[in-house]
Amino acid sequence: MNTSRLQRFGLAVLAWSITCVIFFPILWMFLTGFKTEAQAIADPTLFFTPTLESYVAVQGRADYFRFAWNSVHVSFGSTLLALIIGIPAAYSMAFLPTRRTKGTLLWMLSTKMLPPVGVLVPIYLIFRDLGMLDTRIGLTVIYTLMNLPIVIWMLYTFFKDLPKDILEAGRMDGASTSQEIFFLLIPLTLPGIASTGLLSIILSWNEAFWSLNLTSSRAAPLTAYIASFSSPEGLFWAKLSAASTMAVAPILIFGWLTQKQMVRGLTFGAVK
Repeated sequence: MNTSRLQRFGLAVLAWSITCVIFFPILWMFLTGFKTEAQAIADPTLFFTPTLESYVAVQGRADYFRFAWNSVHVSFGSTLLALIIGIPAAYSMAFLPTRRTKGTLLWMLSTKMLPPVGVLVPIYLIFRDLGMLDTRIGLTVIYTLMNLPIVIWMLYTFFKDLPKDILEAGRMDGASTSQEIFFLLIPLTLPGIASTGLLSIILSWNEAFWSLNLTSSRAAPLTAYIASFSSPEGLFWAKLSAASTMAVAPILIFGWLTQKQMVRGLTFGAVK
């Protein structure tokens, strides 16, 4: 018994140690945002007199709420579009597989291994010709394409865990394919769908490569907002930390509020 308690205590200490190591950079960024530029460079301590000087300067330089709205619009819009496409696709692969299903899944997964810079030029030219540069619609489309393989893969695994007998019973009662999806499949796998959507939102919120290359001002999200505080004159650590804190705060709060749903969805079907 004592050995068991000692093991649990050791695991708890290890878990908290790893958590502190992971969280410390975020804490340091948060504290640096309340310093002046001189303090951020010359006084790397945890004890100082806080000031809102950097936050005032950041808000005075750029409209934070416009960038934040762009992030919300693009992240949630691309997630909704990815789910609209991904749910029927995962349904067909899970319950109506063909000889090419596994190959298609592997091909979709392989696209995530492609460096984004490898397709930047053709995508940029296509967006330029279609007038989609620096637009929220264009960024929503590219984020949807970016997350769609992950969305389909996750939904596919959740749908595969669902007993086929349930859908067959609905089919025997006269349910059409759309009715199977909306009235049987989605309600039964809602935790998995929710966790997939949450992950897609987080990935879209944190995406920087496409936002920096396909937007300039009107549709720029918070990742571009942070990058704007890196200039040829150097890095302004206090202002950069303040801007970064303002950019990551919404998604951190969102992740904290939805963590139970995320864990529930990711473990969906793990225990029968």
